[in-house]
Amino acid sequence: MKGRLAVVLAGCAALAGCAALRSLEGQEPAPWVQASAPQPASDTESLLLYYQHLKKLPGAELGREHETARLAYTRARTDFNRVRFAMVLSQPNAAFADDGRALELLDPVAKNRDARLQGLAQLLSSNLQEQKRLNEEQKRLNASVQGLQQKLDALKSLERNMIERNR
Repeated sequence: MKGRLAVVLAGCAALAGCAALRSLEGQEPAPWVQASAPQPASDTESLLLYYQHLKKLPGAELGREHETARLAYTRARTDFNRVRFAMVLSQPNAAFADDGRALELLDPVAKNRDARLQGLAQLLSSNLQEQKRLNEEQKRLNASVQGLQQKLDALKSLERNMIERNR
């Protein structure tokens, strides 16, 4: 009798554990936090802490974080994972950096008035758009500088030729 009771209790515990695991599968991953830090009050705070963390990562670890964020977004296309993946893609000088893709990821969240992360998505999106504008302006200015340098070099050459003729 005691053996049957133990088997029944063990079976119930196993079923309860399976049900608990199934309910966790559909949930959004826990917000990112450092082990020694207190739990963030919101997903926005968690993502801001995550962004600070990304800035400190060396190249190889940043590459692993890119893969982790990409897989999380592939598994669950939540707003949290969208913003997280966009943050990783927007890291400057990274081999995988893709500001255009980051803007695509942020766009639905930034436009959704009911999204908890709308403000953060709008902030990131506007920063990426401004960075893109500044990069294009820098390219335009560099082209102007190159054109002016060529004109200056031509004038110097002309001046040298005139000086040599007068000798």
